[in-house]
Amino acid sequence: QVRVAVRAAGVNALDWKLRAGFRGTPLDGPQGTGIELAGTVDAVGPGVPDLRVGQAVFGQVPSGAAATHALADAALLAPKPEGLSFEEAAALPVALETAHRALDELGPMTGRTLLIHAVAGGVGLAAAQLALARGAQVVGTASERHHPFLRGLGVQPVTYGDGLKERLPGPVDLVLDASGRGEIALSVELTGDPDRVITIADPMGAAEHGVRFSKAKGLRPPLDLLPEIPVAEVFPLERAADAHRRSQDGHFLGKLVLNTEASLPR
Repeated sequence: QVRVAVRAAGVNALDWKLRAGFRGTPLDGPQGTGIELAGTVDAVGPGVPDLRVGQAVFGQVPSGAAATHALADAALLAPKPEGLSFEEAAALPVALETAHRALDELGPMTGRTLLIHAVAGGVGLAAAQLALARGAQVVGTASERHHPFLRGLGVQPVTYGDGLKERLPGPVDLVLDASGRGEIALSVELTGDPDRVITIADPMGAAEHGVRFSKAKGLRPPLDLLPEIPVAEVFPLERAADAHRRSQDGHFLGKLVLNTEASLPR
């Protein structure tokens, strides 16, 4: 293990779901939130040869990233890329790991058309850029105000909501549901095969329609391709509840991030 002085922590849907008692989470005592962070190594435990005190890192933790300090498994941390701020790095670990995992489970991408529901979110943006690099054509649902940014990445954006099938530019081979707002039945209809659909956000819908629900594995963030994921808004640590509410509302481009700088001892 290592102890990390947290400089920034990414905000994910899991954070507000845990606060709401999702999946029976106990609400009768102190409970940390936050599963991704960026910061500097503050202390190193035995058997950790490749990290040093003072080194800038980013990665995942089981919980408690939204704090001034967090314990982390050294195997789940990686050196922070020099060109990224702590806020930008904190927005990457969960999106990177999730996107890589979901695309790997969907199979070969070359020459296929991938539809991503909620492509403007962190996972959606990471998956879109990774899929394009793997040779796919990417179509994604998003609010219209995000369409210019998505086109700049090479994504064909479509506005979500009723009538989506008619707005699609053509046939769809594969679907990644990063939204969790009831798109699975349509996704199976579009692909003609539940095996060509995967969701990271709707386990109940997955069970109902026989598609795969991809579960987090908590891996070190892959560094072969770092996607562009804008930081939509930065909140101070003491406004974590506001960040969770903003996350639940949705409809922003990229990721929300907590900044702990003002809370760290000097």
